[in-house]
This record gives sequence, C-alpha cells and structure tokens, in this order.
Amino acid sequence: MVMAEGAAPPVVAEVRPSKGSTRPSRAGTGWGRRALTLVAIAAYIWLFLPILNIVVFTFNQPSGKYNLSWERFTLENWAEPFKDAQLTQAFWRSLVVAAVAVTVALAMGSLIAIALSRYRFTGNKLTEVFLVLPLTTPEIVLGASLYQLFLGRGVVLGQVTVVIAHIMFLVSFVAMTVKARVRGFDWTVEDAAMDLGARPMRVFWKVTFPLILPGILAAALLSFALSLDDYIVTDFTRGEFTTFPIQVNNAFRVSFPPQVNVLATLILVVTLILFTIGPLSQRRRGAST
Repeated sequence: MVMAEGAAPPVVAEVRPSKGSTRPSRAGTGWGRRALTLVAIAAYIWLFLPILNIVVFTFNQPSGKYNLSWERFTLENWAEPFKDAQLTQAFWRSLVVAAVAVTVALAMGSLIAIALSRYRFTGNKLTEVFLVLPLTTPEIVLGASLYQLFLGRGVVLGQVTVVIAHIMFLVSFVAMTVKARVRGFDWTVEDAAMDLGARPMRVFWKVTFPLILPGILAAALLSFALSLDDYIVTDFTRGEFTTFPIQVNNAFRVSFPPQVNVLATLILVVTLILFTIGPLSQRRRGAST
C-alpha cells in the first residue's frame, strides 16, 4: 500500500489477552516445582541412605556379633580399622587386583578407543559391538563362561585368573569412556605437531595424552570401583583366593564386625577425594591457560 505524502501512519491495534485467559509458564507452576523438588529429595535420600548408614555405624559399639542395631557411640573402630586380620588381608588383595587390572585395562582400552575414533577400517562397527557385549551381558554368564574356559584348559584358579577376568570386563568400560572423550577430538592438531617436526611418540605424550587425560581419569575411577566391588565374576574365577567382597559375605554368616563399615568408609572417602581433585585440577589448568 502506497501512502500519500503527509498522511499519518496507520495505527496498529495492540492485542491484549483477556482477563480470564492464562499464558502457560515454561518454568511450571509453583506447586509443580515444589512437587518436583520433593521427588528429587526423596530420590537422593533413597540413594544415599545406605551409604550414610554405613558411615554412621562406624561409630557404633555393638554388643553382639552383628553391627546391626545402635548401641553406643565410640571411636574404637577407627582406632583399630585393621583389627580383623582376615578382613584386612582380603582388603589388600582386592586393592592389588584392582590396581593391576585397572592399569592393564587403561592401556588396552585407551588405545582401542583412539583407534576406533581416529581410523576407519574393515570391522570397525563389529569391534564396537564386541566392546558393548561385556557391558550388556549378565555377570553370571561372564563368570560361568570364564570358569568353564579356565577349568577346561586345566588352569589353576587363583589371583591370576581373577585379574584376567577383571581385565576382560574392565577393558570395555575403559574403551567406551575414553571413546566418549575423544569423539570430538580434532586430529589435525596431531598433524600440525608432526609438521613442526615432532615425532609420533612425542606428539602422543605432549598433545594427545593431555587432551584425553580427563577421560582416562574418569575411566580409571570407574574401573577401580567396579573391580573392587565385583563379586559374581570373582567368585567363579577365584578358587581359594579371597577378595574383600567375598570375605565380607562369608563373615556375615557368622558375624558382622564394625571394621567392615570402617574399611568401606575409607574407600568412600578416598573416592570422594579423587572426584574432587579431578575437577579442581582441570579448573586450575584452564585458568592457567
């Protein structure tokens, strides 16, 4: 429409909502937010109540064999955390198994993740499927198959077979965790470093490794917790070798010493410290750069 010179511009009427109409809010109603908050709090209580129960009962002095009911407050349990010799030996065995299995699984799984992310080769997708299988297969199936494999070849069950079994299922967790970290990695950074004269090993340790280190640390923490906690696969492949979960289960048939809660709390505290150190170091590194 062409307006004549000097004519007033057309008036655009402002449309206002009627008094009875309501416009939906993206944030939801007040009652909806309160209900969602209550549900979230209840879920957190449900998740962390068993952990809180373990921590609280480290300060309990039981009157009988089982540390199941609160008797009186004491610090004696923390003064002698390694009082139970069999439990302590099983605890250190679990730490050794977890340390060896996680170290080997980190090396193998990280290299597998880098290879799957960087290169395209025949059987790439099939390899990823095989990596997912140990994550989705029930532990009872893994344990029974490993037991049959070792027993059919005359392998003596013990610490070595337990470590091999743990490495087998930890490699998949490490590979998938590190692969998620390197999925968006810019591989041209490596090419640029080699164009500047750096050798492949130097490029890996100076360029690639620092960038994938957060994924490796996350995989290490997850793998260590899974190895330390594993019961079913370990029970099939241990023979006479006893780990911490096995010893706790065996001890509960006769008694439940408070040192079980103390050692479990120690593991929890160390895990929380490691989870705290990781983000803090990343923030400092980001601030320095």
